[in-house]
Amino acid sequence: MKKIIALTLVLSILGAVLAGCGQGGAEAEADVPSNAPAYNELTVGTDYTDLTAEVKFISHRTDLIEDGTFDGYVAEFNKLYPNITINYEGITDYAGDMTTRLTSNNWGDICMIPTTIPLPEIGDYFHPMCDLSAIEAEYNFADNRAYDGKVYGIPSTGNAQGIIYNKAVFEAAGITDLPKTPTEFLDALQKVKDYDSSIIPLYTNYAAGWTMSAWDAYIGGGATGDPEWMNITMPQTHDVFAPGVPTGDTESGAYAVYNVLYQAVSRGLTEDDPTTTDWEGSKPMLNEGKIATMVLGSWAIVQMQAAGSNAEDVGYMPFPITVNGTQYASSGADYCYGINKYSTDDNKIAAMLYIKWLTESSNFSYDQGGIPILKSQEYPETLSAFDGITLIADTAAPTEMSDLAANVQREAELTLNSDQVHVQRIVEAALNGDETLDDIVAEWNAAWNDAVDKYAVQ
Repeated sequence: MKKIIALTLVLSILGAVLAGCGQGGAEAEADVPSNAPAYNELTVGTDYTDLTAEVKFISHRTDLIEDGTFDGYVAEFNKLYPNITINYEGITDYAGDMTTRLTSNNWGDICMIPTTIPLPEIGDYFHPMCDLSAIEAEYNFADNRAYDGKVYGIPSTGNAQGIIYNKAVFEAAGITDLPKTPTEFLDALQKVKDYDSSIIPLYTNYAAGWTMSAWDAYIGGGATGDPEWMNITMPQTHDVFAPGVPTGDTESGAYAVYNVLYQAVSRGLTEDDPTTTDWEGSKPMLNEGKIATMVLGSWAIVQMQAAGSNAEDVGYMPFPITVNGTQYASSGADYCYGINKYSTDDNKIAAMLYIKWLTESSNFSYDQGGIPILKSQEYPETLSAFDGITLIADTAAPTEMSDLAANVQREAELTLNSDQVHVQRIVEAALNGDETLDDIVAEWNAAWNDAVDKYAVQ
């Protein structure tokens, strides 16, 4: 844990240094003039077919690099653009390492934009590909990495936030209806344990670290029914982690999400020793029915299906929270493709052509079980359990408030969606019995309230 905390502190300090060095997107853009056309103006397969360029692409998907999947995409793209070379490099500790690399201007041409970069500084590192208004009618989640009306990142795919589960285990345990509330979900986990105590009802993946931060992705619109909660209302509100905030129902909101984890651990419905969990090993275990559920985004579906011979048993269900009779599910962009603002114009054009081909023609979203970026495309079969569920994307804050949420989280030392330590604390407290969830959230709320007051919108 000391190593984890030390790493988190290093990343936090690094983020602060980067923010301090930033000049702001619009101002920094003037330093690197570009004659490259806008992303929306390019027609793949027609424009620049004789362009020669060598593009370096840094990705977090080391698995798709190692198994040759990306090589297959490049081969198809090269049928249209034979003189554009795409070289992939994978990074395992992506957020930390890539954030460091961005301090250099020559890291490469395309990367998945780290969420550690505050939106007001995104233009210091990345090329503005087009106006948001030019693609938002056609693209899902187009505003995810947009600032001041400019798009700096194109979503690679979309994620619905739910729970991976083994359908055969649920059926055998007598779970006939998917749970819609935390209480129903915990009851389902108990049924699994009662059916076969050798099956792990909920696998925390505690030891991997980054997997624990996935829990933060459920406390926004999916837990509140309010798309403005996460980025606009929450950083202006006191006691956001208290039971019943903001809905008045203790079965919804952030507290309800984290309480699912706390209760599952404290009731013995998870692995015996969280420090020994194995991320890679958990994939075949869920596929084979040795694990009943894992809380992860929809990106994980395909990986679990491919991990064994029981792909048909791998299902995906909405996180079990219902608000005023309606079940919501948070949805949003996965990592977004960004282009180095210091790349040559030819490399920027080549990079945009490849990104546009990946987004619109490669079937990457379907291959990965995600939500397609083009609004004209249907959702994949893997999300069939979400029929009738209201998918809700967190609304981006207006420009004048774009850094509010990041500032409040940093000040409160609760960096949601990237810092796993606060979620791991829940597991440790439930396992050791030395803190209640109420003890934890009281401390969080005190720090959060001070941060809200410090950065109060005037």
